[in-house]
Amino acid sequence: MPTDHTVHLELPHRVRFTRGAFDVSNPTLAQVLDVRDEPGEPRLWVVVDQGLVESTLTLQRDLKGYVAYHADRLPRLVGFRAMPGGEQGKNDLSLLESLLGEINRLGIDRRSTVLVIGGGALLDMVGFAAAVTHRGVRLVRMPTTTLAQGDSGVGVKNGVNMFGKKNFIGTFAVPHAVVNDLALLDTLSDRDWRCGLAEAVKVALLKDAEFYTLLRDNAEDLARRTSTLSDDVWQRSAQLHLHHITASKADGGGGDPFENLSARPLDFGHWSAHKLEQLTGYELRHGEAVAIGLALDVTYAAHTGLLTPAIATDIKATLTRMGFALAHPELTNPALLDGLNEFREHLGGQLTVTMIRGVADPLDLHEIDTALMQRCIDELTSATQANTR
Repeated sequence: MPTDHTVHLELPHRVRFTRGAFDVSNPTLAQVLDVRDEPGEPRLWVVVDQGLVESTLTLQRDLKGYVAYHADRLPRLVGFRAMPGGEQGKNDLSLLESLLGEINRLGIDRRSTVLVIGGGALLDMVGFAAAVTHRGVRLVRMPTTTLAQGDSGVGVKNGVNMFGKKNFIGTFAVPHAVVNDLALLDTLSDRDWRCGLAEAVKVALLKDAEFYTLLRDNAEDLARRTSTLSDDVWQRSAQLHLHHITASKADGGGGDPFENLSARPLDFGHWSAHKLEQLTGYELRHGEAVAIGLALDVTYAAHTGLLTPAIATDIKATLTRMGFALAHPELTNPALLDGLNEFREHLGGQLTVTMIRGVADPLDLHEIDTALMQRCIDELTSATQANTR
């Protein structure tokens, strides 16, 4: 006899903002790692971006000192591993296998914790390893890039690349906690710093007109790292992404944290961005690809009459003043338009591409005129070439 049931889940999503997380007087990390009420002997394994280890020579010492100082409530530290960050690492499944092997060797169980400190790609790969081990061990993320602190690091997705497709295998898994240490952003290159601004612009265009105005009016200073608003920008970007993930539609959120519906609004501008990353062999940073993807989609929206040309021009000018190039040689690769079908395949069902009718006024399109999109590609490429002469 068939029966239907509903599984109700209440999953806490702890996100903390701080500065100087490894200062022993800062309680933030100790609070989210606290295992005093846990039975057995929980363990702590730390995976850190190799680039961060090289640029912050005291990191391992500071972390060990912090764990020792708070030993009465923290898991026992059983290992510290430095791994290469960046999207290329997600293409190497031998790295994933080595992560799983080390988790097994160290005896990390479901009451133990994996702490990952790095950019979005490393968080994705380590998060996937944690999610599939014992069907999920605790993961605490410490994002170290503007892109990850303002977007992916506070999300509930992980994954690695396969068959030339971004995040082809992955899971939805709410992390045990996310600690955004804003001081870690000081280690970034100017190029990596700027990348988070693209995702901030994206979520502002979807959700918050006032935030977009702030980004537009302070574009150059934010990109030059001279703005006193930078910390507020990363926190606001994170909060808008979080609200979409965690709030119901009635409360202005997406109401679909595990993407069971037909749309992925937070992937505005991403159908081409993901394909561009692939076509450039991931030489193009995610934020740089998103800036191009946003410029392309607002150009398309203006040509279809959804968006006024003035708003589209304003958005592209804002991205340019932030230092983003709005074209790339691979933008004219005929394979770029294959990204539309790959985007559809990722969700399944009909194609759903989020566009905007105005700032903070999104809508979903289920058909894209590829001939018109090609003209928009040509227009964007020509305009960018003209502006660089």
